[in-house]
Formats: sequence, C-alpha cells, structure tokens
Amino acid sequence: MRTEFVQPEGERLTIERSGRETDGELLEMKATYNPYSDLPPLHYHPFQEEQFEVLRGRFRVVAGEREAVYEPGDRFTIPANTPHGMQNIAGEEGQVLWQVRPARKTEDLLTTLWGLGADGKTGADGVPNLLQLAVLFQAYSDEIRLAKPPLFVQRLLFGLLAPIGRLFGYRVRYEKYSGEQAKSG
Repeated sequence: MRTEFVQPEGERLTIERSGRETDGELLEMKATYNPYSDLPPLHYHPFQEEQFEVLRGRFRVVAGEREAVYEPGDRFTIPANTPHGMQNIAGEEGQVLWQVRPARKTEDLLTTLWGLGADGKTGADGVPNLLQLAVLFQAYSDEIRLAKPPLFVQRLLFGLLAPIGRLFGYRVRYEKYSGEQAKSG
C-alpha cells in the first residue's frame, strides 16, 4: 500500500514498500525535493544503511569527509554511522528512490515528521519545534542522530526536554499519520 505525504511547500514523500511489507528488511520511498532545496543538518543512522538512486534533478551529497554531485541514473550508498546530508541543486524538481535497510522504526519517524509538516505544524523550514524534536530524537535515537553536538550532549538535552514535550502533548507517533487514516495513493 502506497502512502504519500505532501508538504505545504510542495515536497513529497511516497512510501512504496513499508517495513511491514518486507518483514523489516527494507523501507523503500520516493522523495521529491523542490528546486534548490536546503541542505538539512548533518545526521547519521547508527544501525542502518541508505541507498539512493537519482530519478530527477542534481543532488549534492555530503557524506563523511566526501562531497559529490549525483545526476539521474546515478546510485550511491550511505553506510551506517556516516554523517550526511543531501540537497537538490537543480533548478527543477528533484526525486530519488530511497531505500533504508533494515527498516527498524524509520517509517514511524518519517510519517510523523512529514505528517506534522503536511498539517502545518512545523516551521517554514519544515522542522518541528524543539520540544517535538526532543520527543522524537529521544524515541528514535537508534534510527537517527545529529552529527553535532556530541551524542552525550544530545542525550542530556533530549532527556531533559522530552518529558516536558510529552507534558505539552507532543507524541512519538501520531496515528493520523501512520494508521489507516494516512492518505493513500
């Protein structure tokens, strides 16, 4: 079952194959980026590898100490524990086929983030507020971590802020975005 999320600024995420469909082995998505998209904060996945195939656009990828540009037909892999970020540097929409192995809880994280954005519950940059982020980064620390600050600082910061975020009603997962009510295509 395909599920699609559309951000107010037009970027899209379509889940092609879920972790549930692949017994946790794979999460496969198509991500569509706006022209000249921003480079997100460098982050890494401690236990997962990501593979990408560029379908449209030109993508600048920073991975570890390397930087490269990929065009349609190019494929690349980001190994586990490698700080990275990616942006479309073309003047047209860019799209990648994106695979995450193993799937772990990444689908829940992404559908929550993209769902919040689709509902206008993020800033202009598509990022939720600090309390929501603390709840998510604490709960999904085996799926995603920021490259900076050091991990012990992140754990301390999110450990202090996540309980406050939960008191304010921020959740790890929103059924609206991950259950039957999610928009299917």
